Amino acid sequence: MKFSTLKLTKMAFIAGLAVASAIPAFAQDKNEALPIGIQMYTLRDSGAVDEQFSILNRAGVSNIETVDMQKLAADELKALLEKHKLTVVGSHVPLPRLRDELDKVITEQKAVGNTVVIMPYLTPEQRPTDAKGWETLGKELGGYADKLAEQGMSMAYHNHDFEFAEFDGKTALEIILSSAGPKLVSELDVAWVARAGLDPAEYIAKLDGRLFAIHAKDNAPKDSAPKEKGFAILGTGVLDWSTILPAAQKAGVKWYILEHDMPLSAEDVAKKGNAYLKERLPALLKAAN
Repeated sequence: MKFSTLKLTKMAFIAGLAVASAIPAFAQDKNEALPIGIQMYTLRDSGAVDEQFSILNRAGVSNIETVDMQKLAADELKALLEKHKLTVVGSHVPLPRLRDELDKVITEQKAVGNTVVIMPYLTPEQRPTDAKGWETLGKELGGYADKLAEQGMSMAYHNHDFEFAEFDGKTALEIILSSAGPKLVSELDVAWVARAGLDPAEYIAKLDGRLFAIHAKDNAPKDSAPKEKGFAILGTGVLDWSTILPAAQKAGVKWYILEHDMPLSAEDVAKKGNAYLKERLPALLKAAN
């Protein structure tokens, strides 16, 4: 059942995310221009940024979410993006930078062509412990989302498992989004949803009209893959993608973002995950239209 406090009209959602113009026009018959990207955290141990981008070129992935500015100046990052023909569709920017350097963040992200800023993670000391605290955080993030909107940008919140603690029947994530107002949307990491004991497809349905992206990340079978923190390459784990992908499409998702927190091979994550989505998304997109 959808919760009305999070429900947006399709028109309002489209208007709110129209600034994310990097979203391609779908060429479904040729498997081209599909809304597939990868979070660069996956490649953090794969050499310098230039080599990380080369891996994505080999894997056929052309859209990325950056980890802030990839520890580069904006002009350096822009040059590498142009060299490798990559498009930034979102950027994970930590809470301290949003609080202290929002104007600088906006300038940097505009310089590399990005319009979507994503709140990526709350450290333990940043996490509220009661409903009031989550409400206060939501209002704070909503303020940043409003300021970004004034600059033709938008904002999303990326979850882990701790945002599914419940307070009076509502998860912390629900409290954040309802308190923030409609300009803050969700980037739902479905692997963490499952680790919190919830059904990803069912939870996606609650975010109808408020889902910017899903992190297309899989979980390995329980008590396996310890070197990978229990994660798996998309389609090789235990999550039910036959329900997750249609649910995301129905909820209005804009991007499917590959990620793996501790990959044995980042190139395999990119290549195999990209192939998995390319095989399945065209039919979903065609049915949606």
